[in-house]
Amino acid sequence: MALVERRDDAGLCTLTLNRPEALNALSPSLFVELRAHVEALHKQTDDIGAVILCGAGRSFCAGNDLRAIQDGDVAPTENYQSDTVDLIENLPQPVICAVQGHCYTGGLELALAADLIVAGSSARFSDTHGKWGMTPKWGMSRRLPERVGMQRAKEMMFSARVIGAEEAVSIGLAMECVDDERLLDHVTAMAEGFLENSWHTLRGDKMLVNQGQNHGHWGALEFERRNSPGRGPDLEERLKAFGKG
Repeated sequence: MALVERRDDAGLCTLTLNRPEALNALSPSLFVELRAHVEALHKQTDDIGAVILCGAGRSFCAGNDLRAIQDGDVAPTENYQSDTVDLIENLPQPVICAVQGHCYTGGLELALAADLIVAGSSARFSDTHGKWGMTPKWGMSRRLPERVGMQRAKEMMFSARVIGAEEAVSIGLAMECVDDERLLDHVTAMAEGFLENSWHTLRGDKMLVNQGQNHGHWGALEFERRNSPGRGPDLEERLKAFGKG
């Protein structure tokens, strides 16, 4: 059984964490499969225009699988997991993370690598590093403040408290909340809407916004002027279609 299932449909790739019996806890073996899919997606910009990341069963991801590590399941390199999360953030395609149930610690770090987080009504978010005497290595200290602000991120990290779906939306951690029963259909429709636009523009927008964060205000404007990919190969076709009404 695959620990990460991939399904492609008309330019949309859905990656599903597939350890529902373990609440999709992130074992090193799961990361190896996830990494292979993500590396492939980096090379498939002509075939895949958007990506959904989700979890099978009642939870998105309960976090790092400490039991698997205790049982001898070891990642190939020291920073393998954090490098994989970085690769997800740097995918050329827009990535939507659909979260139901648990989204704890390593699972939260994984979700934060997505461009958008959509919460199901059952979603519960928490950074539980403090409960175990651990500190983050997969990007929490950077990506969580970027998403919710410095003060809110520190409160979440210091308290290790659980945040429900509605609060997650109110603080900017999730973009919106929908009923669990509609979650995957909702994010699929959202992604399909993105795919109706130019994939060239989708990739360019993501690159400019993400990399622009590495500069100050004026530096980001200069970066955009220098690095905007410009007109896409589908411009003429789209203009002709517009002209035909």
